[in-house]
Amino acid sequence: MTEHQQPVTETQQPVESILRRLLLGKLPLEHETAMFVLVNVLDFLMTYWMLMNAPDGARFVESNPIAAFFWHHWGPVRGMLFFKLAIVIFVCVISQIIAIRRLETARWLLRVGTLLVAGIVIYSATLYLRHA
Repeated sequence: MTEHQQPVTETQQPVESILRRLLLGKLPLEHETAMFVLVNVLDFLMTYWMLMNAPDGARFVESNPIAAFFWHHWGPVRGMLFFKLAIVIFVCVISQIIAIRRLETARWLLRVGTLLVAGIVIYSATLYLRHA
């Protein structure tokens, strides 16, 4: 290295190098991402179960108007799966992009998202059991 060359720092790496590392290397926050995906799968299963298998006398509806739109236009399985999958992919990609420069912020995003969705799963299970 000559005296005029500066060492390349993490923030100065070319975009190509960062993309290669994200696509081929170990992703940051794999555990947090896996937990986020897991609770979203549970949310999908709980939502589907509640809407398709309501106990006698109970009627559950999707209270999220955007999710309800997907449900009514593309059916219970495909519509909800597309909706939930789009949200999960969006959050996971955004958190990986944030993790390039602010790892703790991305970790916080995934943990808060996981807790929120887990709360929805617990609420849904409680609601179902209350009406069973």
